[in-house]
Amino acid sequence: MASNLEEIEQIKQLKARYFRHMDTRVWDEWRKCFTADVVATYDGPPRLDPTAALDPITCSGRDNLVAAVSGLFVTARSIHQGYMPEIELTSPTTAKGIWSMWDFIRSPKGTFKGWGHYHEDYVKEGDEWKIKKIYLSRLHTEETWGGV
Repeated sequence: MASNLEEIEQIKQLKARYFRHMDTRVWDEWRKCFTADVVATYDGPPRLDPTAALDPITCSGRDNLVAAVSGLFVTARSIHQGYMPEIELTSPTTAKGIWSMWDFIRSPKGTFKGWGHYHEDYVKEGDEWKIKKIYLSRLHTEETWGGV
């Protein structure tokens, strides 16, 4: 049985894969980061054009989440950073975490920068930790429109 520190490190590695696979657009690997019934809500999400709504986006289910995010990144390039994790093991197979975050997204129509916090729930399925719930609370966003 892994120690608490080993379990926390596995969750940190999971979040690192989440960011790397999203930014490199390796969607088959990215989908492995989630439970089948994941629920994800993103406040202040990047927009593809300035007329799009500023409403939060919520996706229920791994397939819907992967489709929504991969659709956004068809023409966009991104870098996501997560740091200063606060991870609490709530049982041998569940945990909660908060991550400070920053992201930068460049599309043919403009650029997006965002700051905030990921609030997440994790579940251990077999020997692997998975993300079960995501709430991205943005503190600030900046958009610049025009070809880049």
